[in-house]
Amino acid sequence: MTGVTLISTGGTIASRHSEKAGAVVAGLGGSALLAALHDPLDGIEVRVEEFRELNSFALTLQDAHGLVAAIRAALARPDCDGVVVTHGTDTMEESAYLADLLVAGDKPVVFTGAQRHAGDPDTDGPRNIADAIRVAADPATRGIGSAIVFEGEIHAARDVTKAHASRTDTFRSPGMGKIGEVDLREVHLYRHPGPRRVVEDAGLVEGVELLKLALGATPAFLEFCAESGAPGIVIEGFGRGNAPRGFASVVARLTAAGVPVLVASRCYEGRTRAVYGGDSGATTLVEAGALLCGTLSGLKARLLLSALLAKRASREEIATALARA
Repeated sequence: MTGVTLISTGGTIASRHSEKAGAVVAGLGGSALLAALHDPLDGIEVRVEEFRELNSFALTLQDAHGLVAAIRAALARPDCDGVVVTHGTDTMEESAYLADLLVAGDKPVVFTGAQRHAGDPDTDGPRNIADAIRVAADPATRGIGSAIVFEGEIHAARDVTKAHASRTDTFRSPGMGKIGEVDLREVHLYRHPGPRRVVEDAGLVEGVELLKLALGATPAFLEFCAESGAPGIVIEGFGRGNAPRGFASVVARLTAAGVPVLVASRCYEGRTRAVYGGDSGATTLVEAGALLCGTLSGLKARLLLSALLAKRASREEIATALARA
């Protein structure tokens, strides 16, 4: 008998339309979700843990860190071969990446959810949960780290993003593709993700900000972050990691003061590289002290930086972690 722990956090998958609220709200626990499954899970024993009953847009960074601790505790039990987390889709990719970043070991951690709430006549939740449990229980998925299973597809947490606001096939891994799929209750793993670099879990530092740049944007928000005492900043810049004029000088002041500034690309695919100079091309930003994120998205670079700052990582250690991310 294979053992899987299901940790429920809320989300659309655990929501119904409330006449009182006049909106869809979370409120179903993991046991209710498990009871609604249509498929038999032969040979798999599922243990349920209730963590939260919140839509994922309401989760805090500390909620996400608490979830990581719950995952780690579940995996430490000898009767647990893998974990499934039911989670809202809005921030699922971030929680999944945190688990990939902070939870060591080869037992799989599988996130899933739904785009159609539990009261919807064609809700996608039960199928997604059943698929996720099968993935977590399959010996072939040992070593994949954290993944998202949705609409029959398996995606690596490091690469996946929510690509559509409402469609059931919302999750994509741009430039990478899915790592497997579930077809008629059978798990097919096509490839393992690249090697994981697990960070020692010393907590998460609050207040790391993410700025997305646009045509003609000014450094006003960057200045505000500096003045408000942000411990670190991630800029989601153009293309290879470029920014509008005026950003490099503010970056230089921040880095001189010991505030790490990371630069990711707002593109879904491709790598940041110091190619363009001038004010404020990526070459100039690097000269000002910024660190480039490679292919890591701004959302995930923010979480990595938060975890690294909690363990008081130096600038050199942050640069090394980004190079390996």
